[in-house]
Amino acid sequence: MASASRTTIASAAAGVALFGGAAFVSAPTTRSGNLRATMSAATPASAPVSGLEASTAMAVAGTAIAAFASRKASAANVKQQLVALTAFENELGVQAPVGFWDPAGFTADGSTENFARRRQTELKHGRISMLATMGYITPEITGKFPGYLSPSAGLKFADVPNGLAAISKVPAAGWGQILAYMAFCEVSQDQSAGTPAAAGDFGFKVLTASDPEAKKTKLAAELANGRLAMMAIIGMFFQDGLTGSAWGDWANYTASPLRAFENELGVQAPVGFWDPAGFTADGSTENFARRRQTELKHGRISMLATMGYITPEITGKFPGYLSPSAGLKFADVPNGLAAISKVPAAGWGQILAYMAFCEVSQDQSAGTPAAAGDFGFKVLTASDPEAKKTKLAAELANGRLAMMAIIGMFFQDGLTGSAWGDWANYTASPLRAFENELGVQAPVGFWDPAGFTADGSTENFARRRQTELKHGRISMLATMGYITPEITGKIPGYLSPSAGLKFADVPNGLAAISKVPAAGWGQILAYMAFCEVSQDQSAGTPAAAGDFGFKVLTAADPEAKKTKLAAELANGRLAMMAIIGMFFQDGLTGSAWGDWANYTASPLRAAREM
Repeated sequence: MASASRTTIASAAAGVALFGGAAFVSAPTTRSGNLRATMSAATPASAPVSGLEASTAMAVAGTAIAAFASRKASAANVKQQLVALTAFENELGVQAPVGFWDPAGFTADGSTENFARRRQTELKHGRISMLATMGYITPEITGKFPGYLSPSAGLKFADVPNGLAAISKVPAAGWGQILAYMAFCEVSQDQSAGTPAAAGDFGFKVLTASDPEAKKTKLAAELANGRLAMMAIIGMFFQDGLTGSAWGDWANYTASPLRAFENELGVQAPVGFWDPAGFTADGSTENFARRRQTELKHGRISMLATMGYITPEITGKFPGYLSPSAGLKFADVPNGLAAISKVPAAGWGQILAYMAFCEVSQDQSAGTPAAAGDFGFKVLTASDPEAKKTKLAAELANGRLAMMAIIGMFFQDGLTGSAWGDWANYTASPLRAFENELGVQAPVGFWDPAGFTADGSTENFARRRQTELKHGRISMLATMGYITPEITGKIPGYLSPSAGLKFADVPNGLAAISKVPAAGWGQILAYMAFCEVSQDQSAGTPAAAGDFGFKVLTAADPEAKKTKLAAELANGRLAMMAIIGMFFQDGLTGSAWGDWANYTASPLRAAREM
């Protein structure tokens, strides 16, 4: 029963599809009209597609499943929850081609009050951002006002810099005026729920209009412009803080902290000075020099390590003994990571001694030649300053490449037993243990990006394969449970005569969960238990490998059985992807397929106008 616990969630979902079978509703357009009664009579069939409709099934399928797991059993509660998930697809701000877009799910509760409050806040933020953006742009085009901003302080408008630097120049009385104007905007209008001001209409007809349609158009345009301005002002703040100006030629950014390092070694076209992590944002030349010194050392070590991988592949090993006392020949030391276990203690001592010599044989304090990478080895540098600069710049670039190369070699060596070469030569790789197993198919071959099989354990592989087979079978049944009633219709008669429940009353998909009677769930669980305990599924048994004796799935002939099980694995993998996509789309729209215009029963369609 241990494997039963691993498949409970998937089995429960699939059981509905299995035992509902042909009992599910045949088309989303035949749903009860009760939910439609909550919608506006003017709802067009061609309403814009919600931005939330996007079928990113694998990324957020869990959210859709979890949402429907909490549905009430009674039809009244299901209806109430659907109506609560009110859509806002015809509200201001919904624009093609995205439509209604709420990736964070703020509107998932369907609360019109919360939506109105957030929309009111969005309008205000957009207006403030438009003013701030224009505050950046206008003085660049028109120049500053003549005269004094504060005569008492002797502060002229021309003395106030543009952008963030102005914050330190505005006098206290100026901040007071700004705060007073903000307070006036807040208290001069009744902005309680349902008022024109709550919807953004403050009576300034240059922003809105007396005509309702014109007002709606203007406010929609203002929302779009406000969103653009919110993005713009954040970008301006960032660029201003980073470079000292919100725009212009990099040559004008003389006050930027990045200026301190743009002519340093390692700055190369076409990227130029590149510091995406912002290590140099503090402008500290001491920190930059320390990091550059470290980068040089790491690059040199990585170049030596990379050559240590490559050279013996080309030239072969040294003749003779690495350690005569231990009887260890150079030829006995494998290439790459495997050599770590072969190097004798005296060898590690020599390596550490050489590292220490490199560290202490030169004065590497700040400002010395060694701190800048010049250890006096003229083969690496040169006596001529320009030649030295060129060589050190080339060394930095090669060191960066070597750091990437050696990490790639370490990874591939650890994974396959070699840093390169034909896969056919990777006989020591732990992946070899499973490359001829069921489910390995061209053109991908054996594929385990998560590294589950990296330990090479055949027991763990067999256990996971057994689980994969079960999940695949359950998903195939569940997928067919979605598809079959759409094609064949429903079984006639009653699903539960005692409850007066007909097969035709059970909707298709996730909505069926609330309709299945308790006895139905009992049958589903009983069948799951039967599948688990009716066969010996311990390691090494036919059932553990997926052969339950149902020859329609397998076969008596070993080769035919292998072919059938391989095909079943592939189909099961496809079904696992398919059922998750169906769950997500069903949870989001009320149907696992079809035209959005037909999703009239979707909670996203419901109650557009409360």
